[in-house]
Amino acid sequence: MSANFEINAQPRRDAGKGASRRLRRQGQVPGIVYGGERKPEMIRLVHNELVRHLEREGFYSQVLDLKVAHDKAEQVVVKDLQRHPAKPFILHVDFQRISAVERIRMMVPLRFLNEDSAKGVKSGGMVSRKLTEIEITCLPKDLPPYLEVDLLEMEIGNAVPLSQVSLPEGVVLAHAPDPDVPVVAIQSIQVREETEDLEAEEGAGGGESAESAEPES
Repeated sequence: MSANFEINAQPRRDAGKGASRRLRRQGQVPGIVYGGERKPEMIRLVHNELVRHLEREGFYSQVLDLKVAHDKAEQVVVKDLQRHPAKPFILHVDFQRISAVERIRMMVPLRFLNEDSAKGVKSGGMVSRKLTEIEITCLPKDLPPYLEVDLLEMEIGNAVPLSQVSLPEGVVLAHAPDPDVPVVAIQSIQVREETEDLEAEEGAGGGESAESAEPES
């Protein structure tokens, strides 16, 4: 698949939390690009430009053109993106270089079609999404921006298992999960409320989560 996004970046030399904080105060995002035959390279990107890219569907699951300074653009994919836990800031981004002849492993989002018009919803049921993305492997040219699941004919009590998600040619699941794992289901409102009450009771017994550590580079 050809790249639909062009990302501009600049090289950076300073590493560590202090250097990263200085970059963020200047409206920039520290990052790194690695993989392929070249060494890992520390980079910096303009925060607002990166945010605009993130607003476009498919940024996380498509091949990107990354140009660092005056070098020739390289094809990459996003492998990790860290956000501030409480503020609308991006803290760090990782890109992986790709090769046209080597398979890549990616998380691809699921797109659910006809949720409002599904038979079960019209009968008073509610859609319950069990998964929102699936990990797949494929060649870069075969990378889909998303996978579709059509809910139109689903009745209350129906579920779509992982084995029934249609995969494009050349795309396979990254591992061998249980094929009967539900991806999406339509439940009656009563069942949905009972499930949510049970999850709330189980969550009430948990402790406070640890604060996320700030990335160093």
